[in-house]
This record gives sequence, structure tokens and C-alpha cells, in this order.
Amino acid sequence: MNRNPKKLKASLKRRALAAAIVMLVMIWMTPAKAQLHTAPRGGPAGSWRAIGTTEAGFQADHDGIVVHGFNDFRRIKFKVTGAPLNLQRLVVTYESGTPERIDVRHNIPEGGESRQIDLPGSGRRRIRRIDFWYDTKGLLKGRAHVTVFGMK
Repeated sequence: MNRNPKKLKASLKRRALAAAIVMLVMIWMTPAKAQLHTAPRGGPAGSWRAIGTTEAGFQADHDGIVVHGFNDFRRIKFKVTGAPLNLQRLVVTYESGTPERIDVRHNIPEGGESRQIDLPGSGRRRIRRIDFWYDTKGLLKGRAHVTVFGMK
């Protein structure tokens, strides 16, 4: 086999460029963190139940919790441990697929809770997922652990 060295070199450059592009696209499309899937336990009306817990990292600014099972809540709140957190906004997506954006803008100290957030309507509050955006404030204190609670 008598190959032209210039063509071989050009072919290798094209392949390396194509491989680099594929790797960049894969990295770009891969989420920074897997979404948490949870199934809250039932309980008496008026009691708070943990919906799910996630760790707020310093590289991310958004987390989502997918809710399965018992998920008809009239209020939600967030408890933060490990480091303070600035909760900016939420998007609660109901079982019907309807999203509701809720601006929160609340600094939650380490060990503190957000205000209780009322969800409108009755029978339409079956939650499919909760997405929330935040800034972490405790870079030197560690990661913030965020637990979402719901009240029936």
C-alpha cells in the first residue's frame, strides 16, 4: 500500500476534530447532576412530609425533584442544612403538565427553612416535579443539603 502522507495526515486531523466535536457535544448535553426521583409517604392531612432531598453544589445553580406516588400537596417549603442557600425561584409542574413559576428570592440560613409556599387550586395540585434555582452561599462551609417538604 502506497499512501500519500499528506492525505493521511489530513485524514487524521479531520478524524481528531470530529472526535473532539462529538466529545464536546456529549459533555454539553450531559446534565451536571442526575435528577432526584422520589415517592413521598402518605400521612395525616395537615402534617409535613418530606418530598425529597438533594445536595446543592457550587457548580450548579438548578436542581429538580421528580415526584411519584402520593403528591397532592397544598403547601411546600424548603429546609437547608450544611450551608446557607439563596433560593431564587421555583417551577412546580403539575400532573397535568401545567408549570407554575414562583419567584421566591429568599436567603435561607444554614439550618433554616423557607416560608411556606401555597399552591393554588384543589385537585390540580398533584405535583409531577419541582425545579428550583439557587445561589449557594457557603463555599467555605460545605455543600447545602436541601429537603423539600409538602403539606396535604
